[in-house]
Amino acid sequence: MRSFDYSPNPARVVFGSGTAKRVRDEVERLGHSRVLLLASPQLDVPAGQVSDVLGDLLVARFDGAAMHTPVEVTEQALDVLREHDADCVVAIGGGSTTGLAKALAVRTGVDQVILPTTYAGSEVTPVLGETEGGRKTTRSAPEILPETVIYDVDFTLGLPLNLSVTSGVNALAHAVEALYSPQANPIVDAMALDAISGIARALPRLREDPWNLDARGDLLRGAWLAGTCLGAVGMALHHKLCHTLGGSFDLPHAETHTVILPHAMAYNAPATRDVMARIAAALGVPDAPSGMYDLIVAAGGPTSLRELGMRETDLSRAAELATAKPYPNPRELTTEGIVALLDDAWHGRRPEAPTSDLTRLTEQVVESFSAAAGTRVATLLTDLVRHLHGFAIDNDLTEGEWMTAIDFLTRTGHITTDTRQEFILLSDTLGVSSVVDLMTNSRTPDTTPSAVLGPFYVEGPPPKAHGSDLAEGLPGLPLWADIKIIDTAGAPVAGAVVDVWQSNEDGFYDVQLPDFDGPVLRARFTTDDRGRFTFWSILPSEYPIPADGPVGQLLDAVGRHPFRAPHVHFMISAPGHQRLVTQLFVNGGAYLDSDTVFGVKDRLIVDFTPQDGPTPDGRELDVPWRLLDFTFRIAKN
Repeated sequence: MRSFDYSPNPARVVFGSGTAKRVRDEVERLGHSRVLLLASPQLDVPAGQVSDVLGDLLVARFDGAAMHTPVEVTEQALDVLREHDADCVVAIGGGSTTGLAKALAVRTGVDQVILPTTYAGSEVTPVLGETEGGRKTTRSAPEILPETVIYDVDFTLGLPLNLSVTSGVNALAHAVEALYSPQANPIVDAMALDAISGIARALPRLREDPWNLDARGDLLRGAWLAGTCLGAVGMALHHKLCHTLGGSFDLPHAETHTVILPHAMAYNAPATRDVMARIAAALGVPDAPSGMYDLIVAAGGPTSLRELGMRETDLSRAAELATAKPYPNPRELTTEGIVALLDDAWHGRRPEAPTSDLTRLTEQVVESFSAAAGTRVATLLTDLVRHLHGFAIDNDLTEGEWMTAIDFLTRTGHITTDTRQEFILLSDTLGVSSVVDLMTNSRTPDTTPSAVLGPFYVEGPPPKAHGSDLAEGLPGLPLWADIKIIDTAGAPVAGAVVDVWQSNEDGFYDVQLPDFDGPVLRARFTTDDRGRFTFWSILPSEYPIPADGPVGQLLDAVGRHPFRAPHVHFMISAPGHQRLVTQLFVNGGAYLDSDTVFGVKDRLIVDFTPQDGPTPDGRELDVPWRLLDFTFRIAKN
């Protein structure tokens, strides 16, 4: 189950054609009567329409908004707002005008009504980016979020095609990064994929006909959804790079987003394979980064930092600035890696699908199993190869990392002996043994649950008579076990062979103790006609698995403890019945909720009941003892 938090941003949205006519109603709905209008000189026509609708509510206009929201420009607009005692800001334009409205709101508390003319998406986010002294900083706060956004598709009809494309790709970037954000959730995912597919469909139609109202509507709707994603979750490498390039090198905002997006996607692709597959499906292409690049080319957008005025000599400095402070990103950020990304972006290289040659290689290996097609071994090897190759691709595995893994497995093999099964220990600590066990046991839900075999089982334990003492004088709290074996119908299973083994009081099995000449704390019993057998032993204790080998080093590397919860092992075999390998855990014992091999199941946690006085077989004890009275239920074949 996927857990997540989601806090929707409560902006009011008015969407459609001709909706600018409702701007006065929206201002009055907010309870205001003195409007400062923000609009650049290039937007005099829509600004005039809005001015006419506002009528006597309009008290002033400021037309100096600039890219990246310079603080000095905000101060100029602030003087105008205060001079005219404005209580509401109406902004017409793209990200620059919206950014200025937000900057005024966060400083004064005035309400905002935004009428976007581009596809920036910032109008539905509580995020403000400002530039001061050549550095761009970003902050987020609820009071930054505009109160009302009026999307009038008509206002986007006059947006030049080149600006429409770069603004649309800017919106795509919001949706792309939302999908691999640490705060991603199903709601944001759905909006992001809808935005990507809608914008990707609209951009080619727009190039054919820039006045296509339906295409403009799809693009504006996609930008709204993408902006909502931007406001709901955190962004990563792409946005950090674009803020660095814009704030420190004065590159145009939307154009920079357009150039960088395919390359940022390619950088993160090895760590976000599933996300890239979903983006590729939304774009209708086989590979997401190269498909995004092709979409930009087809739409006529810019593809290189060089054409935006970036100097090649500044790439290293830009990479240093972008990696100076850590921030969430699905793939580890390195200065060398970002320099390579920026170099590709500067030259305008098409990201090559990293999996094309790799996919062919995987298919060649799979094809090599064709002679055994239809067999279980071919099925298992095919799936293993696909998952193993996918793991290497997803994690951008280096040769050094793979050789470290080979060395780890080699050392695991070298340390494995007849009495120390390090590979079983590795399987156990990675939970693989428990996964296989759980799948096997789920097919027989009416039986006693199974559990992992563990690394210390030894074939052919010594046969013992009922009532024997497995401890043979070893120190520990005495334990009397009265065990019964029945089938799923409740009938006793006579003649069942049951192997029992456990560790000593200090947590060691006999095979770990060179001082023992033979088996101890392990035995083989055969049930009587009532399906019953009994024995003496000692109360099991928690113990660490062997931590002096490769598996112990692995646990140390990830900060995991090596302890197992206290338990006794049982292996039950009977003619005509399925074999059961399981363990019984001491109720109240340590590490029940963090057993290092993930072997504990609730139905296997049982009472080892404290007792005083006479024992079932008359044994004289002057100390307390424990009673284990348990019935195993096994299935017929």
